[in-house]
Amino acid sequence: MVVQRDDLMRGFQALQLDSNPVIVHSSLKALGRVEGGAETVVSALLATFDSVIAPTFTYKTMLTPLVGPADNAITYGSGNDHNRMAEFYTPSMPADSLMGIIPETLRIQPNARRSMHPILSFAGVNADAAIVSQSMDDPFAPIGYLASQDGWVLLLGVNHMVNTSIHYAEKLAGRRQFVRWALTPQGVRECPSWPGCSFGFDAIAPDLARHTRSVVIGAAYVQAVELNILFEKVVDRIKKDPLALLCQREDCERCNQIRFL
Repeated sequence: MVVQRDDLMRGFQALQLDSNPVIVHSSLKALGRVEGGAETVVSALLATFDSVIAPTFTYKTMLTPLVGPADNAITYGSGNDHNRMAEFYTPSMPADSLMGIIPETLRIQPNARRSMHPILSFAGVNADAAIVSQSMDDPFAPIGYLASQDGWVLLLGVNHMVNTSIHYAEKLAGRRQFVRWALTPQGVRECPSWPGCSFGFDAIAPDLARHTRSVVIGAAYVQAVELNILFEKVVDRIKKDPLALLCQREDCERCNQIRFL
């Protein structure tokens, strides 16, 4: 089966999100064969939803210093090789390949706008107010803005492990944040409010099951959750269990920092 633009639009419309804005996390591969590839997916998103944003993070700008704040879930002095390969952030820098090709395709749309955070940028179309809400101290503010507009998170062939909006909810719950550093044309910038690990995030799925709208498009299972409900469920889960949604990897510095301090 080849997925066409009309198939995507019918699937998105079946979710009945109306004209509410969406933040998209996606896997083109999960859809199967798509006629026109990522460009077709982005075209269908923009034809269905009035406002669309996606994370366009750029990890290759990151630096690891020799020293820094204590209890910061990082091994100082361990990034010498990576530091030598670090690149200056510019708004034209492609999104990291870990983001997938769909966010990068959204970023290069003629009418797209991108935020200026040197690591955790977002790009969007018809989402200027959300994009400009971001600051160095509040990198996930665009998600909060979308929630204030009754926005939804759209998981296109992916699960909650890549759901960046849960990081926003973690901060609302008072979960520990960290500091990282980025290389910019203005020098090395400190990036506070760095989030924890997301590898345990899919554990929130049962809490959201009753509130999740879903559809199958091509080979992909597509889910949509209202952001305000997502925040409510995540905050409630963490308040009841401060270790909720942490991963189980023994070597995870960020989860261990939260777990043991």
